[in-house]
Amino acid sequence: MPGPLLAVDAPSLLYRAFYALPKTITDGKGRSVNALLGTANLVLQAVERHEPRAVVLCFGEEAAHYRVELYPTYHADRIDMPPELVPQWQDAPAFFGAFNWTVLRHETLEADDLLGGLARAETDAGGQALLFTGDRDMFQCVSDAVTVLWPAGKGETEPIGPAEVRARYGVRPEQVPDFIALRGDPSDGLPGAKGIGEKTARELLTEHGSLDALLALPITLRPRVRQALTDQADELRAFREIATLQPTGVERPADAPTDFAGAAGAARERSMNRLAERLDAWASA
Repeated sequence: MPGPLLAVDAPSLLYRAFYALPKTITDGKGRSVNALLGTANLVLQAVERHEPRAVVLCFGEEAAHYRVELYPTYHADRIDMPPELVPQWQDAPAFFGAFNWTVLRHETLEADDLLGGLARAETDAGGQALLFTGDRDMFQCVSDAVTVLWPAGKGETEPIGPAEVRARYGVRPEQVPDFIALRGDPSDGLPGAKGIGEKTARELLTEHGSLDALLALPITLRPRVRQALTDQADELRAFREIATLQPTGVERPADAPTDFAGAAGAARERSMNRLAERLDAWASA
């Protein structure tokens, strides 16, 4: 039986690796390679554990165009990319391509949307998908056939399935966009409904099922909640649309085993000698 498709939120992992490892990890020309090295190690660990049939690294816009149009301050607080990360970002397609990993980029949407599209394409074909990301928005994709691999520190990952989504949020995966709209998401610059925090959002969705149901019957809700829903109805619908992954039309990728020998060469070119040795060992196993 073929392994799962491993779809990687490349921006999430590159930033995580960049801040986790020292910038003094450099190539032969003195350029930082810490983000590339750390991301390679994280993905290789997932490859070793889950034996995916293919690996796809997803890139996209920092902020999807339509999301900014809906809410101009979406992602407005994100800082500029650190200068040491810029050349690594540019080198990522060549480096990860040497592993025989597919690198996809969407010109108007975000990496999240590509991950969601790949999960849908894989499950529609009867396969299983693993989404390697540190973005909680991706919990909306979780199902019996789709698992989020959540970075848990020290190179470890925590598998997030439907039960784990409910344990963390108290809602079903398909309710996650409504939950984000109500509770807000500071990392994306979404304030949510005034006076409605995580606990209240969870209780409302547990009782009523969806944001649409809440907006259809605000008269029966307690005054503070009723006021927020009445005053912010259009805004909350926009927040939900922002939180909802968009279709990308991405096709299901073909099987593509990791090329450990090619990866070793790419690692050695960037002075990642210990990684190259490990890859050589895998290639000859």
